This record gives sequence, C-alpha cells and structure tokens, in this order.
Amino acid sequence: MFFDEAKIHVKAGKGGNGCVAFRREKNVPYGGPNGGNGGKGGGVYIRAFARVNTLVMFQHQNYFAAQDGQHGRGKDLVGRSGEDLAIDVPLGTVIRDVNTGQFLGDLVQDGQSVCMVQGGRGGRGNAAFATSTNQAPRISERGEPGQERWLALELKLIADVGLIGMPNAGKSTLLAASSAAHPKIAAYPFTTLQPNLGMVSLDHDTTFVMADLPGLIEGASRGVGLGHQFLRHVERTSLLVHLLDGLAADPLHDYEVIHRELAAFSERLVSKPQIVVLNKMDVPQVREVWPLVQEMLIERGIEPLSISAATGEGVRDLLWHIAHQLSDLPTDMLGEEIEVEPEVDEKAFTISQDESGWHVQGIAIERAAVMTNWAQDESAARFQRILEAMGITMALREAGVEAGDTVFVGDVELEWGWQDL
Repeated sequence: MFFDEAKIHVKAGKGGNGCVAFRREKNVPYGGPNGGNGGKGGGVYIRAFARVNTLVMFQHQNYFAAQDGQHGRGKDLVGRSGEDLAIDVPLGTVIRDVNTGQFLGDLVQDGQSVCMVQGGRGGRGNAAFATSTNQAPRISERGEPGQERWLALELKLIADVGLIGMPNAGKSTLLAASSAAHPKIAAYPFTTLQPNLGMVSLDHDTTFVMADLPGLIEGASRGVGLGHQFLRHVERTSLLVHLLDGLAADPLHDYEVIHRELAAFSERLVSKPQIVVLNKMDVPQVREVWPLVQEMLIERGIEPLSISAATGEGVRDLLWHIAHQLSDLPTDMLGEEIEVEPEVDEKAFTISQDESGWHVQGIAIERAAVMTNWAQDESAARFQRILEAMGITMALREAGVEAGDTVFVGDVELEWGWQDL
C-alpha cells in the first residue's frame, strides 16, 4: 500500500518556570535576588529526507511532542532549553493546517525544514525583576506553553516526466523498458496501484526521472477509479507523456477523456507540455490504425509518436525526444506558492461578552496571563498593571464591566474587582 496522505499532531515544548531565590552567603549581608530564568521549550520541525519515500510511518504514530524547557534555579542558574524535534518526511511533502487549511510548507529539497510549532518562552526569575525601587522582588513568571496544531501531510512525487493514460495503455511496460525500475505488469485493469519511479539514463550527461502513475478513467477527477488519489503527483512533473492504447476501441476518445479529467482536476495540470504516444505498434491491427490516429491528432495540433513498449521499437527515439523537450523547458519551481500572511499586531486585543462573562483576546495579553504566577501577589499586581498599560482596563470599563463579573483572558478565568487602578 502506498501512503501519500497523513494527519499528525505536533506539540512544542513548554518553557521552564522562573525561580524566586535570594543569595544567602556568609559575610554577604545584601545578597539580593538570584532566581534564574526558565529554559525555552523545544520546537517541532518537519524535515525533508531523501531516504524516506512514503508517509506510512504516520499510520502507527501521529502524535509528536518536543522537549520542555527546564525550570530556572537559584544562583542565577538558567534552565536548559528543550531539544527541538525533527520529523522526517519524503521530498515533495506539502504541509497544511488541518483546521484552517492554511499552507505551511512545501519540502522539495533534501534537508529542507520548516518550523511547525515554536517552543514556549522560559519564564523570568526574580533576578530579572530587581530594580532600584524593588531590590528584593518576590515575583517570577511561569513558562509559556508550547504551540500545538494538527497537520495534514500530502505527498506529491517529484519527477521530471509523468506517464499518464488509461489502464493497460502500457505505462508500466514503458517504464520497465526505459529504466531499471521493475513495476508489476499484468493484462488486467489497474495493475499499477501506486506510483513507480525510474531513472532514465541515455548517456553520461542526459538523465531524467520518469513516474508511472496509476491509470485514469472517466470521472477520475471526481474520485472514480484509482487515478483520482494520484492526480496530485502529476502536478510535480515538468512534462507529461500521454500514452494511448493502440488496441483500444477508440484511442482518440481515450485521449479526450484523459484531457478532460486533467482539466477538471487542475488548470495548471492540463497546461503542462505533453507528448502523445500511440503504444503497441508490434500488433498488426495497431499499425493499420496508426495513420488514421496520426492524421486526426495532427488536425488537433498534436504531433504524435508511436512505439512498442513491449519490443522496444521507437522507445529510444521517444526517450531522446523527451530529453530534448525537457532541456527546452524553462526551470519550473517545484514548490507550491507560499501564501503570505499579513503581519499581526501582538498588542492588539478584542473584547466580547457572552453568557459565561467577558472575553479578552490578544496575543500579548493572553501570553502575559498564562505566564503569570497567580500564587504570587506581586505577579497578580503586575498583571493588573499590564492591563492598565495596554488600555484593556479602560476598554472593559467603557464596555460596561462591573465588579464581580467574570473576565476570561484567553483561557485564564478572573473575577473583575479592580476599582481604583
């Protein structure tokens, strides 16, 4: 079974907590605060690795977590940062957010990696809060939780040439005759159940990768047959070789069917350069229909070729024709276009109200809430000052908040009771 889709959950490490500590040494009467900061949590990266060629490993494991940062300690000891986690995937893997559908990355080069979730910040220890007016602070921050998300992984094979056509058109036979690949070949529909890749080498300087893709039938773009799930792999190719079955009842009808399915799946796909080839010229009746097929394709503006993949007739000439076509094509970017996200103002916030209470949402204020150590009075007082400085206190009052109301800052639940800030 060929696995080219998977869903995984990734979670970055939590930042370590800051420490409240004071220097106490003999003959040092004014030691002062020396609580260290917590370490940063590890991030999770998706990395392309050439030796991996399927997503099958994610059928057995789909949860991945990076290491948490260590807590800070006294004597100004900073906690160790958590180690990053790298998850290896095949070249050609496209990554999207499951919940939003947002494009996150397209890995096409060996060793290329993208950070999927960032580790949480380490909380500051009390040494970081010492000032001239507060020389013995008893305040620290908790570590920030790491980001987490569900990812959809989709593999699109990377090949220079894609063989397309109806089932039993001879695509696997052509690949076997052109390269060292050994795809399964038999005289029944859908022999090819997964894409096969082969390296074609014509001489020392002329090589290209050819992909034999499962046969397409009418309705493939709507999920009919086996071809639909593999149409995505055709998008990676620079050139398509459209193989026609010379023994088919109507090879030209087959050509039109495949052309319509490509167009229905992707306009980008149908616009790719194509070489149309009639196969099975070793059969006398195919030789008889070849002039008619050739004439009708030329009327459509297509210059077809003819081969016998079984005997090798015309295969070498076809391969050189493919090589020349590839050399004339402009360099095509293999990666998908990246969706540029607008810059986000972290200090921006929104206020809303529902049956459960008031809700304050914003990147900076939610981070401050989750990193506040609510067991420390100084930390709680500091959070009140942050609300005031960001204008949230005034905004809540103008919105009608009253003493005793429940206020949610992100996931942190508070009771509004600050009258005189």
